[in-house]
Amino acid sequence: MKRFQLHLLIVTALSILFFTACKTKEKTEEKPPVIPVETFFKNPENFGWQISPDGEYISYLSPYKGHTNVFVRKITDSTGIPVTSDSVRNIYNYSWKGNRILYLQDVGGDENFQLFSVGNDGKNMKALTPFAKVRTSILDNLRYITGKEKEVLIQMNKRDPRFFDPYSINIETGETKVLYQNDKNFDGWYTDHTGFIRIATKTDGVNTTYYHRAAETAPFDSLLTTTYKDNFGIQLFTFDNKNLYVSTNIGRDKTAIVEYDLAARKEIKELYTNPDYDVDGLSYSHKRKVLEDVFYTSWKREFYFLDKEAEKEYNKMKEKFKGYEIGIYGSNNEEDKFIVWVGNDKLAAKYYFYDKKTGDTKFLADAFPWLKEEHMSTVKPVQYKSRDGLTIHGYLTLPKGVKAKNLPVVINPHGGPWFRDSWGYNGEVQFLANRGYAVLQMNFRGSTGYGKEFWLKGAKQWGKKMQDDISDGVKYLIDEGIADPKRVAIYGGSYGGYATLAGITFTPDLYCCAVDYVGVSNMFTFMKTIPPYWEPYKAMFYELVGDPVKDSAMLAEVSPAFHVDKIKVPLFIAQGANDPRVNKAESDQVVEALKKKGVAVEYMVKNDEGHGFANENNQIDFYKAMDAFFAKHLAPVKEEPKK
Repeated sequence: MKRFQLHLLIVTALSILFFTACKTKEKTEEKPPVIPVETFFKNPENFGWQISPDGEYISYLSPYKGHTNVFVRKITDSTGIPVTSDSVRNIYNYSWKGNRILYLQDVGGDENFQLFSVGNDGKNMKALTPFAKVRTSILDNLRYITGKEKEVLIQMNKRDPRFFDPYSINIETGETKVLYQNDKNFDGWYTDHTGFIRIATKTDGVNTTYYHRAAETAPFDSLLTTTYKDNFGIQLFTFDNKNLYVSTNIGRDKTAIVEYDLAARKEIKELYTNPDYDVDGLSYSHKRKVLEDVFYTSWKREFYFLDKEAEKEYNKMKEKFKGYEIGIYGSNNEEDKFIVWVGNDKLAAKYYFYDKKTGDTKFLADAFPWLKEEHMSTVKPVQYKSRDGLTIHGYLTLPKGVKAKNLPVVINPHGGPWFRDSWGYNGEVQFLANRGYAVLQMNFRGSTGYGKEFWLKGAKQWGKKMQDDISDGVKYLIDEGIADPKRVAIYGGSYGGYATLAGITFTPDLYCCAVDYVGVSNMFTFMKTIPPYWEPYKAMFYELVGDPVKDSAMLAEVSPAFHVDKIKVPLFIAQGANDPRVNKAESDQVVEALKKKGVAVEYMVKNDEGHGFANENNQIDFYKAMDAFFAKHLAPVKEEPKK
């Protein structure tokens, strides 16, 4: 499987200009039935498809014992068998290694992932890293390396919870070997095409130094040092293992793909840059040893092809599945068998098996066969101006079958905040639109993807200009006549949860109600309770968010927990008890203060969840409660859900 291809879930070949949804005159579509919450949020069926390295087997995720588990079947068969049987928590992160399946699983959402291994027949299950309060991740699968068929490289924070050390591990026995005595507390590792660790990184939170070594017995020597403002994202080594392909914004605003000379310690060639958007990554063929494409996100995922053969295959699938976005990924080692993903804003995922030799495609599954495209709403890119003149890009989803005038609206800021929303199917958004609400998502300043300058405009602007960008989105919808000023709600998770609390605290007259999902409320307690493996990045947090000592007055000013007396609209809060990122105390303190004040607040805590609900029953409980909350306080179009 290509190292970066799993990110290619939403793709397109053409740049399309942004347009404003409200100015487009359209014929009113037929109103869809009200779809039950369970239909929207039950676990997907047969998704996450992969092909075994030898090309003989195919795998996928599907419900089993009430949770998502891994299934395997021969490519020539039509049904598979479950090879995992987790009855407590969904499995999402899995991969092939030889004829075995590797998967990562945590306990109750604590994000301390353990690595497991099982045969492709479901036999010989092995817990490879059964260590409490230790987080494991796969560093290099070593999939293509002869002689290492039973070995992968992992990293664990077993020695020190703040730092990850590299190990090799036998996937059948669990036997581990330390690859580097990390007494220097390096925090990142990069391998070349032979599986040898060549690059290590160390950060003080603000500055990151990259170290390089040419041989296993050689010491790591300093290569370059960057600040947190400069990206130097190692994509892969050149195929001769001499240089690096890197995504970087050093000396530029937008992240580009370049070749970096390790011996000369400098950039020697720019492969691609986009004048308007950051590059997301680089794809390559391991078998043919060629770079295939650079991908980036305008309002959709887009490609810049570096290889004619890859472009030809993409265009072939694009022609076959007209009207949809496609992604080709998940190949066998010979790269003649592939999985093709097909989807758009109204279709989450259909999967096809593609035989490159014959050119044939075979339908595998629809991840959500119970959801009909014709019942979903169109997601349109929009843009508006902030009060200080920035262009804010976003996405507007209008409920189907009603006029875009004086609608109830849900403002939905994304989490991160160093992240961005993009175009495609979003179950939450479609659920809200199905209930009769317009939904606005926006990439406020501080969002990624639009260049260094736009991202850094969010520095120390939590609750300030970042929040103004969200408020200006409300004004935009009101000015266009789309939003009913008296029926605007705000809902978000993580940073979006913080923005929700900030919205009803600092602009209490703007919203009629709010839903906060695992959101930050107190900047001081948040800083104290972040996971230990985030500790090296604390200095960066202080520069981008605020220093609890030097900026204490500012952080107190933008902490919603200190200003709950301003909240006067109904609030619903949902929280995972085991959340390692946003501690449960972030929600507790707001709920307690509001109850004392007599403000209506509903509080849902799930004891088996972390930063966001993963289990199906908990998700359904949450969205049912949200549905009832908005029905009461936002007044949607009323209709009984279709049975």
